[in-house]
Amino acid sequence: MSYKLFIPGPIEVSEKTYKAMTTPVFGHRSPDFVELYQSVQPGLQELFYTKDPVYLSTSSAWGVMEGAIRNLVHKKVLNVCSGAFSDKWLDVSKRCGKNAEALQYDWGTPVDPADIRQKLSTGEFDTITLIHNETSTGTMNPIAEIMAVIREFPDVIAVVDSVSSFSAVKIDKDALGIDVLLTGSQKALAMPPGLALLSVSERARQRAATMPDRGYYFDFLEFHKNHEKGMTPSTPVIPLIFALRSKLEDIFAEGLEARYARHERLNKLVHGWMDKYGLETLPPRSHASKSLSCIKNRYDWDLPALNAHLKTHYKCVIDGGYGKIKGKTFRISNMGDETDETISELLTNLDASLEALSFTRS
Repeated sequence: MSYKLFIPGPIEVSEKTYKAMTTPVFGHRSPDFVELYQSVQPGLQELFYTKDPVYLSTSSAWGVMEGAIRNLVHKKVLNVCSGAFSDKWLDVSKRCGKNAEALQYDWGTPVDPADIRQKLSTGEFDTITLIHNETSTGTMNPIAEIMAVIREFPDVIAVVDSVSSFSAVKIDKDALGIDVLLTGSQKALAMPPGLALLSVSERARQRAATMPDRGYYFDFLEFHKNHEKGMTPSTPVIPLIFALRSKLEDIFAEGLEARYARHERLNKLVHGWMDKYGLETLPPRSHASKSLSCIKNRYDWDLPALNAHLKTHYKCVIDGGYGKIKGKTFRISNMGDETDETISELLTNLDASLEALSFTRS
């Protein structure tokens, strides 16, 4: 049964994007692939706000998140942890055999740049990882303020996960001084899963060159060597690159500023619906995500029953919370190709389902 996804990833994929994936494949060492690879670079660089190359990895974003650890951490990494995915980055760092320390926050608490300054001032760290938009908690961390602090420490390489914020809000990689900015295909880009994108600064590549155990599959130097030939280090997922080219056409046809404004407007529609029920986001509203809403389940609604009703009667689903806050929160995505009409329809369907299930506000 087909139903529409309003979960924070994978999200709904357009027919145009699916159709692009049916383009016949060809050899990934052929001139045809070089043309395809190079055709997406200008748009990707504009979307990343960077002069650095943008590499394509056949993996989830976790592949390049682990790869960044292996390529960059020589001394010690500071993993800024404030949710399921940022917490996991600490575990990944340790599994890679790196000296790692957490700057730990309660889930839903935005990162305080002053805490980062205090940690980096010790001189212990040469790398820092952080998640711009923590998908599990719907918290958007203050990236400009954080990067202003990190720039005070020129020996520290900054790695930023933008998986659920990339293309939903402006992230000016070069102006902010982000060394590695990475994302995945299945969230705000509104593509199927399986493709990661990352832009790597020259100084990050220089650090990688000093790391003898950086591996192969996610080796930044292998990415760059092949990038210069218009290729990827290993066999790429060619259908998703066709989808990416199609999606870039859509993004620039809409216009970046219009895209950012649409995400903010749809996000406010969800917040307006929440206010009607006296609901709150898990993080302070001032630091709530622009691409999804993580909402406290203050009335203890039976979320599986709510989703079952939505799925059966309205052919759509939301998310019932993630990790240790599953059931205590629920999440609604407004990212990707959603419109005023689709979000308004979802909210109407939620109203009808709550009424049908006799879910009260107290």
